[in-house]
Amino acid sequence: MPARLIYTGQVVVDLVMALDALPRSGGDVLARSAKFETGGGFNVMAAACRNGLQTVYLGRHGNGRFGELARQSMAAEGIEVATPCSDDQDTGLSVALIEPSAERSFISYVGAEGGLSAEDLLSVSVHPQDYVFVSGYSLLHQNKVSTLLGWLSDMPIGAGVVFDPGPLVNSPDDAEMQAVLPLITLWTSNCEEALRFTRCEEIADALDRLAQWLNAETLIVVRDGPHGCWIRQGATTQHVRGYPVTAIDTNGAGDAHAGVLLANLAKGLSPEQAALRANAAAAIAVTRWGPATSPTASEVDALIAANEHRQVQGF
Repeated sequence: MPARLIYTGQVVVDLVMALDALPRSGGDVLARSAKFETGGGFNVMAAACRNGLQTVYLGRHGNGRFGELARQSMAAEGIEVATPCSDDQDTGLSVALIEPSAERSFISYVGAEGGLSAEDLLSVSVHPQDYVFVSGYSLLHQNKVSTLLGWLSDMPIGAGVVFDPGPLVNSPDDAEMQAVLPLITLWTSNCEEALRFTRCEEIADALDRLAQWLNAETLIVVRDGPHGCWIRQGATTQHVRGYPVTAIDTNGAGDAHAGVLLANLAKGLSPEQAALRANAAAAIAVTRWGPATSPTASEVDALIAANEHRQVQGF
């Protein structure tokens, strides 16, 4: 049976607005564009699907206009939705504000995706070759975290537990995080998140500290923007080159990286090979507007081939 990505995080709807500068408190600015897009965990799942990994959304979705948009988007990508529609809530909304630097800021409202029951989780049988993705946001939802942690503790041997701390999980000290740390087989985050979580100032120190806290064979992947990413497994640390591009929107780039990384690990590629393809995918993603901008496998192939050709030609 082929590997699957089972995503336990949150799918939300993004209101993406491009503007020249954030407003001051009490002020107002005009956006250059505005559009509703399915985002949150959808970005990771879409990236995985576009690169050949069967994907299941094991999370809640709402019964209003935003829930309908989320389901339409997942159906279009071939993502299987494992849980029924919520009876009394819509899917949550996140306002994504994109500045000319491509930096983005978010204001989020939690909807149906903030809850999950044991019955929901038991509706999917996890197989030893599957990857179960856990978002740090899930640890902050009171109606979700306890059932999720109990379910994770019963994972079959061989199943991967992928953890992305996100921007709001800032410490290993909370009880929920202490419960998750021993279960993680793959850590994926950006550099800022890793430094904040470990309270380190240098990425090398953060990698060392994460390796101390996690199991010996856990694969640690820390993204470093256009510089690529760092991977650590056991005592070995390696830098994997990036693909510098002119970024116009960084929203969803880390999710594209995570989804493509998992899709290629599932195909049997080495961590270095999978990370290189994930770096290329993230580079393409930041050249496109919107949250779910991950390229397909063929687009990743094209960027890698073009880059290799330039290196051969000495450019």
